[in-house]
Amino acid sequence: MAENKRKTGEEYERRAGAYLAENGYEILEYNFRCRTSEIDIVARDGEYIVFCEVKYRSGTGSGRPAEAVDLRKQKAISKCALYYIASHGLSDSACRFDVVCFEGDTVTLYKDAFDYAGA
Repeated sequence: MAENKRKTGEEYERRAGAYLAENGYEILEYNFRCRTSEIDIVARDGEYIVFCEVKYRSGTGSGRPAEAVDLRKQKAISKCALYYIASHGLSDSACRFDVVCFEGDTVTLYKDAFDYAGA
């Protein structure tokens, strides 16, 4: 079951990356990991370094995909993003947090979905 979930997650992360690339983003890397969390996609959109969370739901029984990016998840992504910025010497770069959601066949991009939620 967990293997299947991981495979599905990877598939939707790749689909999200293709969607972002079609919309002018440059994909820098997939699945950036730090000690406490992971960022699904790191990309560049113009002047911004974008930290992108990808969420998929086959139906609405578990809620909408964007609802899964709660404050706890935002804090984890923010902490990992801070590590990415520090480890790549990007402290002068503008950053934002986007969320790509898949509900069935519908793709929705939420640009600037949440603010930095660190500390």
